[in-house]
Amino acid sequence: MSDNHADENARGSQGTLGMIGQIIGRLVTAAIVLAITAFFTPGFSINNFWSLALAAVVLTAIDYLIVKFTGLHASSFGKGFVGFALAAVVLYVTQYFVAGYTISWIAAIIGALIYGVVDYFIPGEQ
Repeated sequence: MSDNHADENARGSQGTLGMIGQIIGRLVTAAIVLAITAFFTPGFSINNFWSLALAAVVLTAIDYLIVKFTGLHASSFGKGFVGFALAAVVLYVTQYFVAGYTISWIAAIIGALIYGVVDYFIPGEQ
């Protein structure tokens, strides 16, 4: 009986560690994609590493909330016009939560396109 309880605890802790690893992986991937997008998009700048890290957290949180409440994923590649528009809005709105992150509307539109293409080619959860 105690062996079963120990097995359940081990599986529960592995599940929690797996979830934490998945969240960290998503944040790292989001930061890499965001950095590449900012580099290639005129009118889009991120001043330092901490702004990039915070922007990745904010983008991930906003995307999570959008998926949770609407079921729509803010991904500009393969999700049609709605996903593209959501990605542009999310990129633009993030500047109001992160110091050192600036983007214009035009850059958000261009950035959504670049973000979608880069996100498609970087391995991760699709």
